[in-house]
Amino acid sequence: MNKSVLMVAAVGCALVAGGCSKKLQQFQSDYFTTVPTPLETVGQNVPGTIKGSIPSKFMVKNAKVTAVPVLQWTAAGATSEATATPVVFQGEDVRANGQEVSYANGGMVTIPFTIPYRPEMAHSDLYLDFNVDQKGKTYKLPRVKVGYGVIATSTLANGKSVTPAVAKDNFQKVITEKYSADIHFLINQANIRSNQTDKADYIDLNKKLMEANKAANQEIAGITINSFASPEGSLEFNTSLAEKREKNTTSYMEKQLKKDRITEFGELTSSFTPEDWEGFEKLVEKSNIQDKDLILSVLRMYPDPQDREREIRNLSSVFDELADQILPQLRYSRVMATINTIGKSDQELVNLFNNDPQKLTVDEMLYIATLTNDNMKKMEVYNRTAELHPEDYRAFNNLGNTQYVAGDYSGAAANWQQALRINSKAKEPMMNMGLVAMINNDMSKANEYFGAAAGVPESADAMGTYYLNQGDLQKALNAFGDAKTNNAAVANILAKNYTAANKILDDIKAPNATTYYLKAVAAARTGSQNSAIQNLKQAVKLDPSLLKRAQNDMEFTGINLSYIQ
Repeated sequence: MNKSVLMVAAVGCALVAGGCSKKLQQFQSDYFTTVPTPLETVGQNVPGTIKGSIPSKFMVKNAKVTAVPVLQWTAAGATSEATATPVVFQGEDVRANGQEVSYANGGMVTIPFTIPYRPEMAHSDLYLDFNVDQKGKTYKLPRVKVGYGVIATSTLANGKSVTPAVAKDNFQKVITEKYSADIHFLINQANIRSNQTDKADYIDLNKKLMEANKAANQEIAGITINSFASPEGSLEFNTSLAEKREKNTTSYMEKQLKKDRITEFGELTSSFTPEDWEGFEKLVEKSNIQDKDLILSVLRMYPDPQDREREIRNLSSVFDELADQILPQLRYSRVMATINTIGKSDQELVNLFNNDPQKLTVDEMLYIATLTNDNMKKMEVYNRTAELHPEDYRAFNNLGNTQYVAGDYSGAAANWQQALRINSKAKEPMMNMGLVAMINNDMSKANEYFGAAAGVPESADAMGTYYLNQGDLQKALNAFGDAKTNNAAVANILAKNYTAANKILDDIKAPNATTYYLKAVAAARTGSQNSAIQNLKQAVKLDPSLLKRAQNDMEFTGINLSYIQ
Protein backbone atom coordinates (compact mmCIF):
# COMPACT_ATOMS: atom_id res chain seq x y z
CA MET A 1 0.00 0.00 0.00
CA ASN A 2 1.47 3.40 -0.95
CA LYS A 3 1.86 6.37 1.36
CA SER A 4 -1.13 8.23 -0.04
CA VAL A 5 -3.47 5.30 0.78
CA LEU A 6 -2.10 5.05 4.32
CA MET A 7 -2.63 8.79 4.77
CA VAL A 8 -6.30 8.51 3.70
CA ALA A 9 -6.88 5.56 6.05
CA ALA A 10 -5.41 7.46 8.98
CA VAL A 11 -7.50 10.54 8.28
CA GLY A 12 -10.63 8.36 7.90
CA CYS A 13 -9.93 6.61 11.19
CA ALA A 14 -9.44 9.93 12.93
CA LEU A 15 -12.58 11.54 11.47
CA VAL A 16 -15.00 8.62 11.46
CA ALA A 17 -13.93 6.50 14.42
CA GLY A 18 -13.02 9.30 16.70
CA GLY A 19 -9.34 8.32 16.34
CA CYS A 20 -8.06 4.75 16.40
CA SER A 21 -5.56 5.63 19.11
CA LYS A 22 -7.79 8.08 21.01
CA LYS A 23 -8.64 7.15 24.59
CA LEU A 24 -12.20 6.85 25.76
CA GLN A 25 -13.56 9.95 27.46
CA GLN A 26 -14.90 9.98 31.02
CA PHE A 27 -18.41 8.57 31.52
CA GLN A 28 -21.02 10.84 33.09
CA SER A 29 -23.52 9.90 35.82
CA ASP A 30 -26.43 11.09 33.71
CA TYR A 31 -25.65 8.41 31.14
CA PHE A 32 -26.98 5.83 33.63
CA THR A 33 -30.17 5.08 35.53
CA THR A 34 -30.57 2.40 38.20
CA VAL A 35 -33.69 0.39 38.96
CA PRO A 36 -34.71 0.47 41.73
CA THR A 37 -33.58 3.75 43.25
CA PRO A 38 -33.04 3.64 46.14
CA LEU A 39 -31.88 0.04 46.04
CA GLU A 40 -33.93 -2.56 47.87
CA THR A 41 -33.07 -5.96 49.26
CA VAL A 42 -34.66 -9.11 47.89
CA GLY A 43 -34.19 -11.83 50.46
CA GLN A 44 -30.64 -11.40 51.72
CA ASN A 45 -29.26 -9.73 48.57
CA VAL A 46 -29.23 -6.31 46.96
CA PRO A 47 -30.15 -6.77 43.27
CA GLY A 48 -30.69 -4.17 40.64
CA THR A 49 -30.17 -3.19 37.03
CA ILE A 50 -28.11 -0.28 35.71
CA LYS A 51 -29.15 0.90 32.27
CA GLY A 52 -26.73 3.01 30.28
CA SER A 53 -27.54 5.27 27.37
CA ILE A 54 -24.21 5.93 25.63
CA PRO A 55 -24.35 9.02 23.39
CA SER A 56 -23.26 9.08 19.77
CA LYS A 57 -19.62 9.72 18.90
CA PHE A 58 -18.58 8.61 22.40
CA MET A 59 -17.73 4.93 22.17
CA VAL A 60 -14.33 4.41 20.57
CA LYS A 61 -14.56 1.61 18.04
CA ASN A 62 -11.63 -0.41 19.33
CA ALA A 63 -12.38 0.03 23.05
CA LYS A 64 -13.56 -2.76 25.35
CA VAL A 65 -15.03 -1.51 28.63
CA THR A 66 -15.41 -3.65 31.74
CA ALA A 67 -17.95 -1.98 34.03
CA VAL A 68 -17.92 -3.05 37.69
CA PRO A 69 -20.86 -2.16 40.00
CA VAL A 70 -19.51 -1.09 43.40
CA LEU A 71 -21.59 -0.44 46.53
CA GLN A 72 -19.70 1.77 48.99
CA TRP A 73 -20.56 2.70 52.58
CA THR A 74 -18.95 4.19 55.66
CA ALA A 75 -19.31 2.63 59.10
CA ALA A 76 -17.42 3.44 62.30
CA GLY A 77 -15.26 5.90 60.39
CA ALA A 78 -14.08 3.31 57.87
CA THR A 79 -15.09 3.10 54.23
CA SER A 80 -15.96 -0.31 52.82
CA GLU A 81 -17.25 -1.54 49.54
CA ALA A 82 -18.61 -4.63 47.79
CA THR A 83 -18.40 -5.37 44.09
CA ALA A 84 -20.69 -7.28 41.76
CA THR A 85 -19.97 -9.32 38.66
CA PRO A 86 -18.40 -7.15 35.90
CA VAL A 87 -20.23 -6.54 32.62
CA VAL A 88 -18.46 -5.89 29.31
CA PHE A 89 -19.56 -3.55 26.53
CA GLN A 90 -17.44 -2.67 23.49
CA GLY A 91 -16.92 -0.70 20.32
CA GLU A 92 -17.95 -2.18 17.03
CA ASP A 93 -14.43 -3.20 15.96
CA VAL A 94 -13.76 -5.29 19.08
CA ARG A 95 -14.02 -9.05 18.70
CA ALA A 96 -15.40 -10.13 22.08
CA ASN A 97 -18.71 -11.10 23.65
CA GLY A 98 -19.63 -7.77 25.18
CA GLN A 99 -22.63 -5.59 24.39
CA GLU A 100 -21.83 -3.61 21.27
CA VAL A 101 -22.17 0.18 21.18
CA SER A 102 -22.01 2.09 17.90
CA TYR A 103 -19.66 5.04 17.63
CA ALA A 104 -21.91 6.89 15.21
CA ASN A 105 -25.25 6.22 16.91
CA GLY A 106 -24.36 5.40 20.47
CA GLY A 107 -26.39 2.65 22.14
CA MET A 108 -27.87 1.07 25.25
CA VAL A 109 -26.10 -1.19 27.74
CA THR A 110 -27.59 -3.21 30.58
CA ILE A 111 -25.62 -4.00 33.73
CA PRO A 112 -27.46 -6.33 36.13
CA PHE A 113 -25.95 -6.88 39.57
CA THR A 114 -26.50 -8.71 42.84
CA ILE A 115 -24.56 -7.90 45.99
CA PRO A 116 -24.92 -9.78 49.31
CA TYR A 117 -26.61 -7.52 51.84
CA ARG A 118 -24.96 -6.16 54.95
CA PRO A 119 -26.77 -3.95 57.50
CA GLU A 120 -24.16 -1.20 57.06
CA MET A 121 -25.36 -0.68 53.49
CA ALA A 122 -28.44 1.28 54.57
CA HIS A 123 -26.59 4.53 53.81
CA SER A 124 -24.49 3.74 50.77
CA ASP A 125 -23.75 4.80 47.22
CA LEU A 126 -23.69 2.72 44.07
CA TYR A 127 -20.86 3.41 41.62
CA LEU A 128 -19.57 2.05 38.34
CA ASP A 129 -15.85 1.49 37.90
CA PHE A 130 -14.55 1.35 34.32
CA ASN A 131 -11.55 -0.63 33.09
CA VAL A 132 -10.75 0.02 29.43
CA ASP A 133 -8.75 -2.17 27.05
CA GLN A 134 -7.71 -0.76 23.66
CA LYS A 135 -5.66 -3.32 21.74
CA GLY A 136 -3.80 -4.44 24.87
CA LYS A 137 -3.37 -0.99 26.35
CA THR A 138 -5.37 -0.75 29.58
CA TYR A 139 -6.37 2.17 31.74
CA LYS A 140 -9.06 3.14 34.25
CA LEU A 141 -11.66 5.86 33.99
CA PRO A 142 -13.04 7.70 37.04
CA ARG A 143 -15.94 5.92 38.75
CA VAL A 144 -19.35 7.52 38.49
CA LYS A 145 -22.23 7.44 40.96
CA VAL A 146 -25.33 5.69 39.59
CA GLY A 147 -27.49 4.97 42.66
CA TYR A 148 -27.79 5.26 46.41
CA GLY A 149 -29.12 3.71 49.61
CA VAL A 150 -30.51 0.28 50.42
CA ILE A 151 -34.00 -0.31 51.79
CA ALA A 152 -33.77 -3.59 53.71
CA THR A 153 -37.36 -4.29 54.76
CA SER A 154 -37.28 -7.79 53.22
CA THR A 155 -34.56 -8.79 55.72
CA LEU A 156 -37.06 -8.39 58.55
CA ALA A 157 -38.38 -11.79 57.43
CA ASN A 158 -36.01 -14.62 58.25
CA GLY A 159 -35.95 -18.22 59.34
CA LYS A 160 -34.92 -17.34 62.88
CA SER A 161 -38.28 -15.67 63.45
CA VAL A 162 -40.34 -18.65 62.25
CA THR A 163 -42.00 -20.53 65.10
CA PRO A 164 -40.74 -24.14 65.06
CA ALA A 165 -43.35 -26.88 64.72
CA VAL A 166 -44.59 -28.19 68.06
CA ALA A 167 -45.32 -31.90 68.52
CA LYS A 168 -48.58 -31.68 70.44
CA ASP A 169 -49.60 -33.58 73.55
CA ASN A 170 -52.71 -35.76 73.71
CA PHE A 171 -53.58 -34.75 77.26
CA GLN A 172 -57.28 -34.34 77.92
CA LYS A 173 -58.57 -32.75 81.08
CA VAL A 174 -61.91 -34.39 80.46
CA ILE A 175 -62.16 -37.76 78.73
CA THR A 176 -65.69 -38.46 77.54
CA GLU A 177 -66.78 -42.05 76.94
CA LYS A 178 -70.14 -43.50 75.98
CA TYR A 179 -71.53 -46.87 77.08
CA SER A 180 -74.72 -48.45 75.76
CA ALA A 181 -76.95 -51.48 76.05
CA ASP A 182 -79.91 -52.66 73.93
CA ILE A 183 -83.15 -54.06 75.38
CA HIS A 184 -85.05 -56.08 72.77
CA PHE A 185 -88.81 -56.71 72.73
CA LEU A 186 -91.02 -59.43 71.33
CA ILE A 187 -93.18 -58.56 68.36
CA ASN A 188 -96.06 -56.18 69.27
CA GLN A 189 -94.94 -56.10 72.94
CA ALA A 190 -93.48 -53.39 75.16
CA ASN A 191 -92.76 -55.18 78.43
CA ILE A 192 -89.15 -55.45 79.61
CA ARG A 193 -88.04 -59.04 80.04
CA SER A 194 -85.49 -60.18 82.63
CA ASN A 195 -83.44 -62.01 80.01
CA GLN A 196 -82.71 -58.58 78.47
CA THR A 197 -81.57 -56.88 81.68
CA ASP A 198 -79.47 -59.94 82.58
CA LYS A 199 -77.42 -59.60 79.37
CA ALA A 200 -73.72 -58.76 79.60
CA ASP A 201 -74.00 -55.36 77.89
CA TYR A 202 -76.73 -54.16 80.26
CA ILE A 203 -74.91 -55.48 83.35
CA ASP A 204 -71.71 -53.74 82.15
CA LEU A 205 -73.58 -50.47 81.58
CA ASN A 206 -75.06 -50.63 85.09
CA LYS A 207 -71.62 -51.38 86.54
CA LYS A 208 -70.09 -48.38 84.74
CA LEU A 209 -72.81 -46.10 86.13
CA MET A 210 -72.24 -47.30 89.70
CA GLU A 211 -68.44 -46.93 89.39
CA ALA A 212 -68.77 -43.41 87.98
CA ASN A 213 -71.18 -42.48 90.76
CA LYS A 214 -68.60 -43.50 93.39
CA ALA A 215 -65.43 -42.23 91.67
CA ALA A 216 -64.20 -38.80 92.75
CA ASN A 217 -62.83 -38.04 89.27
CA GLN A 218 -65.86 -39.20 87.24
CA GLU A 219 -69.29 -37.80 86.52
CA ILE A 220 -72.35 -39.09 84.69
CA ALA A 221 -73.01 -36.36 82.15
CA GLY A 222 -76.31 -37.76 80.87
CA ILE A 223 -78.42 -40.81 80.03
CA THR A 224 -80.46 -41.10 76.83
CA ILE A 225 -83.07 -43.68 75.82
CA ASN A 226 -84.12 -44.20 72.19
CA SER A 227 -86.91 -46.70 71.51
CA PHE A 228 -87.89 -48.24 68.15
CA ALA A 229 -90.55 -50.32 66.45
CA SER A 230 -89.98 -52.45 63.39
CA PRO A 231 -91.66 -51.03 60.26
CA GLU A 232 -94.26 -53.76 59.58
CA GLY A 233 -97.84 -52.93 60.60
CA SER A 234 -99.69 -49.63 60.53
CA LEU A 235 -98.02 -46.36 61.42
CA GLU A 236 -100.63 -45.67 64.10
CA PHE A 237 -100.02 -48.99 65.83
CA ASN A 238 -96.22 -48.66 65.59
CA THR A 239 -96.33 -45.17 67.05
CA SER A 240 -98.23 -46.36 70.07
CA LEU A 241 -95.96 -49.38 70.48
CA ALA A 242 -92.69 -47.42 70.23
CA GLU A 243 -94.01 -44.85 72.72
CA LYS A 244 -94.89 -47.62 75.24
CA ARG A 245 -91.40 -49.10 74.88
CA GLU A 246 -89.91 -45.68 75.55
CA LYS A 247 -92.04 -45.15 78.69
CA ASN A 248 -91.37 -48.65 80.06
CA THR A 249 -87.63 -48.40 79.49
CA THR A 250 -87.47 -44.94 81.04
CA SER A 251 -89.44 -46.12 84.08
CA TYR A 252 -87.16 -49.15 84.45
CA MET A 253 -84.02 -47.00 84.30
CA GLU A 254 -85.37 -44.51 86.84
CA LYS A 255 -86.07 -47.39 89.27
CA GLN A 256 -82.61 -48.85 88.62
CA LEU A 257 -80.91 -45.50 89.31
CA LYS A 258 -82.89 -45.10 92.52
CA LYS A 259 -82.04 -48.66 93.61
CA ASP A 260 -78.34 -48.01 92.99
CA ARG A 261 -78.58 -44.66 94.80
CA ILE A 262 -77.40 -42.74 91.76
CA THR A 263 -78.78 -39.23 92.10
CA GLU A 264 -76.37 -37.21 89.96
CA PHE A 265 -76.65 -38.30 86.35
CA GLY A 266 -76.98 -35.09 84.34
CA GLU A 267 -80.24 -35.35 82.45
CA LEU A 268 -82.23 -38.44 81.49
CA THR A 269 -83.81 -37.86 78.07
CA SER A 270 -85.85 -40.20 75.89
CA SER A 271 -87.40 -40.42 72.43
CA PHE A 272 -89.04 -42.98 70.14
CA THR A 273 -89.09 -43.83 66.43
CA PRO A 274 -92.31 -45.50 65.18
CA GLU A 275 -90.84 -47.10 62.06
CA ASP A 276 -87.09 -47.50 61.79
CA TRP A 277 -86.74 -47.68 58.02
CA GLU A 278 -83.20 -46.32 58.19
CA GLY A 279 -82.14 -49.13 60.53
CA PHE A 280 -84.03 -51.61 58.35
CA GLU A 281 -82.08 -50.55 55.25
CA LYS A 282 -78.71 -50.79 57.03
CA LEU A 283 -79.44 -54.27 58.34
CA VAL A 284 -80.58 -55.47 54.90
CA GLU A 285 -77.39 -54.11 53.31
CA LYS A 286 -75.25 -56.06 55.81
CA SER A 287 -77.30 -59.26 55.54
CA ASN A 288 -76.76 -62.35 53.41
CA ILE A 289 -80.35 -62.41 52.15
CA GLN A 290 -80.26 -63.57 48.54
CA ASP A 291 -82.66 -60.93 47.20
CA LYS A 292 -81.45 -58.03 49.31
CA ASP A 293 -80.77 -55.88 46.23
CA LEU A 294 -84.41 -56.25 45.24
CA ILE A 295 -85.55 -55.24 48.72
CA LEU A 296 -83.27 -52.20 48.72
CA SER A 297 -84.55 -51.10 45.32
CA VAL A 298 -88.13 -51.23 46.66
CA LEU A 299 -87.13 -49.14 49.66
CA ARG A 300 -85.66 -46.47 47.42
CA MET A 301 -88.49 -46.59 44.88
CA TYR A 302 -91.33 -45.97 47.35
CA PRO A 303 -90.82 -43.01 49.69
CA ASP A 304 -94.22 -43.56 51.38
CA PRO A 305 -93.84 -45.99 54.36
CA GLN A 306 -97.18 -47.75 53.71
CA ASP A 307 -96.29 -48.31 50.06
CA ARG A 308 -92.91 -49.69 51.09
CA GLU A 309 -94.43 -52.18 53.53
CA ARG A 310 -97.06 -53.32 51.02
CA GLU A 311 -94.51 -53.90 48.26
CA ILE A 312 -92.10 -55.72 50.55
CA ARG A 313 -94.92 -58.00 51.81
CA ASN A 314 -95.68 -58.75 48.16
CA LEU A 315 -92.20 -60.21 47.93
CA SER A 316 -93.45 -63.38 49.60
CA SER A 317 -90.26 -65.26 48.76
CA VAL A 318 -88.17 -63.02 50.99
CA PHE A 319 -90.59 -61.71 53.60
CA ASP A 320 -90.12 -64.74 55.86
CA GLU A 321 -86.36 -64.11 55.84
CA LEU A 322 -86.94 -60.48 56.80
CA ALA A 323 -89.30 -61.50 59.57
CA ASP A 324 -86.75 -63.96 60.97
CA GLN A 325 -83.46 -62.08 60.44
CA ILE A 326 -84.09 -58.35 60.20
CA LEU A 327 -87.29 -57.20 61.88
CA PRO A 328 -86.58 -58.64 65.38
CA GLN A 329 -83.43 -56.51 65.54
CA LEU A 330 -85.52 -53.34 65.12
CA ARG A 331 -87.74 -53.91 68.19
CA TYR A 332 -85.58 -52.42 70.91
CA SER A 333 -84.69 -49.59 73.25
CA ARG A 334 -81.11 -48.35 73.39
CA VAL A 335 -79.88 -46.98 76.71
CA MET A 336 -76.73 -44.82 76.44
CA ALA A 337 -74.77 -43.23 79.26
CA THR A 338 -72.19 -40.46 78.80
CA ILE A 339 -69.47 -40.58 81.48
CA ASN A 340 -66.75 -37.95 81.93
CA THR A 341 -63.43 -38.74 83.56
CA ILE A 342 -61.89 -35.59 85.03
CA GLY A 343 -58.10 -35.39 84.82
CA LYS A 344 -55.69 -33.77 87.25
CA SER A 345 -55.89 -30.02 87.70
CA ASP A 346 -53.09 -27.81 86.36
CA GLN A 347 -51.81 -27.21 89.88
CA GLU A 348 -51.83 -30.94 90.66
CA LEU A 349 -49.81 -31.59 87.51
CA VAL A 350 -47.26 -28.87 88.35
CA ASN A 351 -46.90 -30.18 91.93
CA LEU A 352 -46.27 -33.70 90.66
CA PHE A 353 -43.69 -32.42 88.17
CA ASN A 354 -41.84 -30.59 90.92
CA ASN A 355 -42.00 -33.44 93.44
CA ASP A 356 -42.57 -36.79 91.72
CA PRO A 357 -42.48 -36.50 87.92
CA GLN A 358 -42.22 -40.30 87.48
CA LYS A 359 -45.94 -40.47 88.28
CA LEU A 360 -46.79 -38.33 85.24
CA THR A 361 -47.53 -39.67 81.77
CA VAL A 362 -45.58 -38.30 78.82
CA ASP A 363 -48.70 -36.47 77.60
CA GLU A 364 -49.20 -34.88 81.01
CA MET A 365 -45.58 -33.67 81.00
CA LEU A 366 -45.86 -32.28 77.49
CA TYR A 367 -49.05 -30.50 78.57
CA ILE A 368 -47.33 -28.96 81.62
CA ALA A 369 -44.89 -27.18 79.27
CA THR A 370 -47.81 -25.38 77.62
CA LEU A 371 -48.82 -23.79 80.94
CA THR A 372 -45.97 -21.25 80.80
CA ASN A 373 -44.70 -18.70 78.29
CA ASP A 374 -41.24 -18.69 79.88
CA ASN A 375 -38.95 -20.37 77.34
CA MET A 376 -36.42 -21.46 79.97
CA LYS A 377 -39.14 -23.14 82.05
CA LYS A 378 -40.43 -24.88 78.94
CA MET A 379 -36.88 -26.08 78.28
CA GLU A 380 -36.68 -27.50 81.80
CA VAL A 381 -39.93 -29.42 81.39
CA TYR A 382 -39.03 -30.84 77.96
CA ASN A 383 -35.54 -31.78 79.12
CA ARG A 384 -36.99 -33.76 82.05
CA THR A 385 -39.58 -35.32 79.73
CA ALA A 386 -36.83 -36.49 77.37
CA GLU A 387 -34.97 -38.04 80.31
CA LEU A 388 -38.01 -39.95 81.59
CA HIS A 389 -39.49 -40.81 78.17
CA PRO A 390 -36.55 -41.21 75.75
CA GLU A 391 -38.73 -43.30 73.42
CA ASP A 392 -41.05 -40.38 72.56
CA TYR A 393 -39.86 -38.15 69.72
CA ARG A 394 -42.12 -35.31 70.84
CA ALA A 395 -40.00 -34.56 73.91
CA PHE A 396 -36.84 -34.11 71.82
CA ASN A 397 -38.64 -32.11 69.12
CA ASN A 398 -40.08 -29.65 71.61
CA LEU A 399 -36.82 -29.42 73.57
CA GLY A 400 -35.15 -28.44 70.29
CA ASN A 401 -37.80 -25.76 69.80
CA THR A 402 -36.88 -24.06 73.08
CA GLN A 403 -33.20 -24.13 72.14
CA TYR A 404 -33.99 -22.61 68.74
CA VAL A 405 -35.91 -19.77 70.39
CA ALA A 406 -32.92 -19.24 72.72
CA GLY A 407 -30.57 -18.99 69.71
CA ASP A 408 -28.84 -22.34 70.27
CA TYR A 409 -29.28 -23.56 66.72
CA SER A 410 -26.74 -26.41 66.89
CA GLY A 411 -28.35 -27.73 70.09
CA ALA A 412 -31.80 -27.48 68.50
CA ALA A 413 -30.63 -29.36 65.41
CA ALA A 414 -29.14 -32.13 67.55
CA ASN A 415 -32.43 -32.72 69.35
CA TRP A 416 -34.46 -32.55 66.15
CA GLN A 417 -32.15 -35.14 64.61
CA GLN A 418 -32.70 -37.35 67.66
CA ALA A 419 -36.45 -36.94 67.23
CA LEU A 420 -36.11 -38.16 63.64
CA ARG A 421 -34.01 -41.12 64.73
CA ILE A 422 -36.88 -42.15 67.02
CA ASN A 423 -39.56 -41.46 64.38
CA SER A 424 -38.17 -40.94 60.89
CA LYS A 425 -41.60 -39.98 59.53
CA ALA A 426 -42.38 -37.31 62.14
CA LYS A 427 -43.24 -34.11 60.28
CA GLU A 428 -42.56 -31.60 63.07
CA PRO A 429 -38.79 -32.22 63.38
CA MET A 430 -38.66 -32.52 59.60
CA MET A 431 -39.98 -28.97 59.23
CA ASN A 432 -37.72 -27.71 61.98
CA MET A 433 -34.62 -29.12 60.31
CA GLY A 434 -35.70 -27.09 57.29
CA LEU A 435 -35.39 -23.95 59.44
CA VAL A 436 -31.81 -24.90 60.32
CA ALA A 437 -31.01 -25.45 56.66
CA MET A 438 -32.55 -22.08 55.75
CA ILE A 439 -30.55 -20.07 58.29
CA ASN A 440 -27.44 -21.92 57.09
CA ASN A 441 -28.37 -20.77 53.56
CA ASP A 442 -28.75 -24.36 52.34
CA MET A 443 -31.92 -23.59 50.42
CA SER A 444 -32.00 -26.87 48.52
CA LYS A 445 -32.01 -28.87 51.75
CA ALA A 446 -34.54 -26.48 53.32
CA ASN A 447 -36.92 -27.04 50.40
CA GLU A 448 -36.52 -30.80 50.75
CA TYR A 449 -37.36 -30.73 54.46
CA PHE A 450 -40.29 -28.36 54.06
CA GLY A 451 -41.75 -30.50 51.29
CA ALA A 452 -41.64 -33.57 53.57
CA ALA A 453 -43.39 -31.59 56.33
CA ALA A 454 -46.42 -30.57 54.26
CA GLY A 455 -49.51 -30.17 56.40
CA VAL A 456 -47.78 -29.05 59.58
CA PRO A 457 -49.53 -25.80 60.64
CA GLU A 458 -46.27 -23.89 61.12
CA SER A 459 -45.03 -24.84 57.64
CA ALA A 460 -47.01 -22.00 56.00
CA ASP A 461 -44.79 -19.41 57.67
CA ALA A 462 -41.68 -21.49 56.97
CA MET A 463 -42.43 -21.93 53.25
CA GLY A 464 -43.46 -18.31 52.83
CA THR A 465 -40.21 -17.17 54.41
CA TYR A 466 -38.27 -19.61 52.24
CA TYR A 467 -39.75 -18.10 49.07
CA LEU A 468 -39.07 -14.57 50.34
CA ASN A 469 -35.42 -15.52 50.79
CA GLN A 470 -35.47 -16.87 47.24
CA GLY A 471 -36.87 -13.57 46.00
CA ASP A 472 -40.12 -15.10 44.72
CA LEU A 473 -42.71 -12.74 46.20
CA GLN A 474 -45.80 -14.26 44.58
CA LYS A 475 -44.97 -17.78 45.73
CA ALA A 476 -44.28 -16.38 49.19
CA LEU A 477 -47.71 -14.75 49.34
CA ASN A 478 -49.37 -17.99 48.21
CA ALA A 479 -47.43 -20.06 50.74
CA PHE A 480 -48.23 -17.78 53.67
CA GLY A 481 -51.96 -18.11 52.99
CA ASP A 482 -53.79 -17.00 56.14
CA ALA A 483 -50.69 -17.03 58.37
CA LYS A 484 -50.72 -14.24 60.96
CA THR A 485 -46.99 -13.64 61.35
CA ASN A 486 -44.47 -10.86 60.95
CA ASN A 487 -42.99 -12.67 57.95
CA ALA A 488 -46.36 -12.79 56.20
CA ALA A 489 -46.75 -9.06 56.86
CA VAL A 490 -43.34 -8.39 55.28
CA ALA A 491 -44.47 -10.16 52.10
CA ASN A 492 -47.59 -8.02 51.88
CA ILE A 493 -45.64 -4.81 52.51
CA LEU A 494 -43.23 -5.72 49.71
CA ALA A 495 -46.25 -6.40 47.47
CA LYS A 496 -47.70 -3.01 48.50
CA ASN A 497 -50.73 -4.75 50.03
CA TYR A 498 -50.70 -2.38 53.01
CA THR A 499 -54.27 -3.02 54.16
CA ALA A 500 -53.62 -6.76 54.25
CA ALA A 501 -50.29 -6.22 56.01
CA ASN A 502 -51.90 -4.11 58.74
CA LYS A 503 -54.66 -6.68 59.20
CA ILE A 504 -52.06 -9.42 59.69
CA LEU A 505 -50.07 -7.31 62.16
CA ASP A 506 -53.22 -6.45 64.13
CA ASP A 507 -54.12 -10.15 64.38
CA ILE A 508 -50.77 -11.31 65.75
CA LYS A 509 -51.53 -12.69 69.22
CA ALA A 510 -48.16 -11.87 70.78
CA PRO A 511 -46.81 -8.77 68.97
CA ASN A 512 -43.11 -8.08 69.42
CA ALA A 513 -40.74 -5.27 68.50
CA THR A 514 -40.63 -6.37 64.84
CA THR A 515 -44.44 -6.31 64.68
CA TYR A 516 -44.52 -2.63 65.67
CA TYR A 517 -41.57 -1.80 63.42
CA LEU A 518 -43.43 -3.27 60.45
CA LYS A 519 -46.53 -1.30 61.41
CA ALA A 520 -44.35 1.81 61.31
CA VAL A 521 -43.04 0.88 57.84
CA ALA A 522 -46.57 0.38 56.50
CA ALA A 523 -47.64 3.69 58.04
CA ALA A 524 -44.67 5.57 56.56
CA ARG A 525 -45.33 4.11 53.11
CA THR A 526 -48.94 5.26 53.24
CA GLY A 527 -48.11 8.77 54.52
CA SER A 528 -49.27 8.27 58.14
CA GLN A 529 -46.35 9.92 59.90
CA ASN A 530 -47.95 10.08 63.34
CA SER A 531 -48.77 6.39 63.24
CA ALA A 532 -45.23 5.61 62.07
CA ILE A 533 -43.75 7.52 65.01
CA GLN A 534 -46.07 5.92 67.59
CA ASN A 535 -45.33 2.41 66.36
CA LEU A 536 -41.60 3.12 66.24
CA LYS A 537 -41.75 4.27 69.86
CA GLN A 538 -43.30 0.96 70.86
CA ALA A 539 -40.81 -1.02 68.76
CA VAL A 540 -37.83 0.77 70.30
CA LYS A 541 -39.31 0.34 73.78
CA LEU A 542 -39.34 -3.43 73.25
CA ASP A 543 -35.99 -3.53 71.41
CA PRO A 544 -33.74 -0.44 71.82
CA SER A 545 -31.42 -1.64 69.03
CA LEU A 546 -34.16 -0.80 66.51
CA LEU A 547 -33.57 2.93 67.12
CA LYS A 548 -30.32 2.83 65.17
CA ARG A 549 -31.94 0.81 62.38
CA ALA A 550 -34.80 3.30 62.13
CA GLN A 551 -32.39 6.25 61.99
CA ASN A 552 -30.61 4.62 59.02
CA ASP A 553 -33.72 3.18 57.37
CA MET A 554 -34.73 4.96 54.17
CA GLU A 555 -38.31 3.80 54.81
CA PHE A 556 -38.48 6.75 57.23
CA THR A 557 -36.88 9.43 55.06
CA GLY A 558 -38.57 12.76 55.79
CA ILE A 559 -39.90 11.68 59.21
CA ASN A 560 -38.55 13.46 62.27
CA LEU A 561 -37.30 10.58 64.40
CA SER A 562 -36.21 12.76 67.31
CA TYR A 563 -39.59 11.99 68.91
CA ILE A 564 -38.71 8.33 69.42
CA GLN A 565 -35.39 8.82 71.20
